[in-house]
Amino acid sequence: MKLTSKLHYYIVLHITILIWGFTGILGKLISMSSTAIVIDRMVIAYFALASMLFFRKKEFVKNKYRWQMYAVGIITAAHWATFFEALKVSNISVTLCCLASCSFFVSLIQPFFLKTKLKLYEVILGLFVILGIFIIFTFESDYSLGIILSLISSFLAAIFSVWNADLIKHNSAFSITLNEMLAGSAAMILYFISTGNFSFHEIIPVGIDWLYIMVLGIFCTAIAFLLGTEVLKKLSPFTVSISLNLEPVYAILLALYIFGESEIMSLGFYIGATIILATIVVNAYLKSKESK
Repeated sequence: MKLTSKLHYYIVLHITILIWGFTGILGKLISMSSTAIVIDRMVIAYFALASMLFFRKKEFVKNKYRWQMYAVGIITAAHWATFFEALKVSNISVTLCCLASCSFFVSLIQPFFLKTKLKLYEVILGLFVILGIFIIFTFESDYSLGIILSLISSFLAAIFSVWNADLIKHNSAFSITLNEMLAGSAAMILYFISTGNFSFHEIIPVGIDWLYIMVLGIFCTAIAFLLGTEVLKKLSPFTVSISLNLEPVYAILLALYIFGESEIMSLGFYIGATIILATIVVNAYLKSKESK
């Protein structure tokens, strides 16, 4: 996969965000447990990518990078597990808006991973995101567990985003994604076994769940994760994470259409969500000014 300009990377990024917007919808529609969803998602994504090996040249990955990919895969699995559990105990609107705190966590983590300077405006924008989440927490206290799980998921997403930005400098997006899906699925299966609740019956979809899981695994995971890693070649982790704040917009509109009243929130929620999403516009302006 070769992109020719920075504009193309931005276009691919927003196509990826639109695809990810369906993830919350699918997570709410699938009747399986959050652990089972993550296992199926990552296993399907792995085999979808592995099938492409027949059409690609074999890529050599140094052991030091391979083990890093495995570590990131486990972190990614934990991110998705907390994300889907947050969906189960709250709703799509709350979960995805709280995930926007990822940009704040990235602004703090990025300098340590990528040896860059901590930018003041990134921290300030991240704090505005936290303010938005605080307002949501205040008005939507019934969803406190979902908010906490979403914030944990967001922190984990920040770690794997920044780590992948370093890995993509030395490896292809395909190799990174393939190894991360392998390690993540293996880690989730081992975790499921350790809880004493594991059975193949639990992870086999039934009825319409088959369709939802296949779409989630192939389009929203294998393809989207591949594209999301590829754009990190030209776009910073912070820009990617702040742009991902558009994901709640797509998902909330879809959720309102599909689930109706269960996704209608209080005025305080929409005030908090507006603050969070406004950071996108401000960041885009500051990044444009900075590049000039």
